Amino acid sequence: MLFVLCGAIFLEGINVAMLNVALPAIRADLGLSTGELQWVISAYVLGYGGFMLVGGRAADLFGRRRMFLVWLAIFLVVSALGGLANEGWVLIAARFVAGVAAAVMTPAGLSIITTSFEEGKQRNQALLIYSGTAAGGFSLGLVLGGLLAAIDWRLVLFAPAVLALVILLAAIPLIPASPVDRSADRRMDVLGSVTITVAIMLLVLGVERAAHADALVTTAIIGAGLALIALFVVIERRSPAPLVRMGLLRVGQVARANLVGLLFAAAFFGFQFIAVLYLQELRGWSSMETSLAMLAIGADAILAPTVTPKLVDRFGNTKVILGGLAAAALAYALFLPIGMDTVYLAMFPTMILLGVSFALAYGPLTIVGTEGVEESEQGVAGGLLYTSFQFGAALGLAASTAVIVAATSGGADLLDGYRTALLVPIGATVLGAVISAAALKTRASRPIVAG
Repeated sequence: MLFVLCGAIFLEGINVAMLNVALPAIRADLGLSTGELQWVISAYVLGYGGFMLVGGRAADLFGRRRMFLVWLAIFLVVSALGGLANEGWVLIAARFVAGVAAAVMTPAGLSIITTSFEEGKQRNQALLIYSGTAAGGFSLGLVLGGLLAAIDWRLVLFAPAVLALVILLAAIPLIPASPVDRSADRRMDVLGSVTITVAIMLLVLGVERAAHADALVTTAIIGAGLALIALFVVIERRSPAPLVRMGLLRVGQVARANLVGLLFAAAFFGFQFIAVLYLQELRGWSSMETSLAMLAIGADAILAPTVTPKLVDRFGNTKVILGGLAAAALAYALFLPIGMDTVYLAMFPTMILLGVSFALAYGPLTIVGTEGVEESEQGVAGGLLYTSFQFGAALGLAASTAVIVAATSGGADLLDGYRTALLVPIGATVLGAVISAAALKTRASRPIVAG
């Protein structure tokens, strides 16, 4: 069962990474404008981020196995349709539906793990293997995307469809049916679902387009998203069957894990954006050379299931997360001296340290973000965590882009703009480390009650 679920999260990872690398080939074949090309990625992000909470709650209410299998099948079909697209709008529509499918099957898969393995050492081991596979899929997808796009960009969409078919055929006999509590309130909070979905989509859209759209338009979009978030909180407090029970954020370290996860994702995706622009636009590296340069980050696929469990057993999740954030901050700082003649050997410490940071932080954040949560809310807890990761990624990209634009608007050197933008991932990581350190301080100051 764990093998199948790891295959699904691996599929999600390579799907995102491969398409990023194939964008130039897609533009050349379909004749897309820059705005249309951006929507190939943005459509997936909107579907994925917008429907994650609803997908997680649907898994809790209607059966995790059912939701996983149905939406995996939908992902398979729309990936294949995207590969057959001869018009830009068809590809964009297929990517949006693929994002929605991933938004349901990802928290469903995570909640199958958290409800199938007993909380503690066994579940931690399973989650660390799962998270290592996800990161490994993303790293490998960078290379596979370059190879497949060099042959035909359509293979970048057909390959995930074939892999999805294999996983689906294996999942049917291997994933057990999840018991559904017939006595529980199984009503779906429709009003809350619509409100939060539109809110998140508006926020992601506003953040993603912050550096490309008019400031007034961006402010209006983000303002509308925030207003809907406030409305969602009011709806949830009054709903007899809320989509997200407000008390969930007070369970264990769920709120802290989501905030740190948002900052961790913002830092990494901001850095990746800066590094890719630096290597390809300034240094003239090909997409394949860039992918291979960043392949060392995939070391976490090996470290996460082997080294991290031992560290978690000895030091606990919070200290391991803090170590991962410290490694990430050092990695980004080491990239600051980049120049026009910097050799790859000088960049390698950054890449390998990022692999270490992912191994130490990503899996334990997943553990902490679902620890102590009732089984009936595991799906929505997973959806909440993945929403934080997704929104963090959009925020990091937008912030890094905005800094580059601002730093170079006065005619400053582009290299200086990239160096200045590195302050975004460094700042986000340091802030995440401060929040994590506060958890240690809180625990240390908590009185010990006898009996």
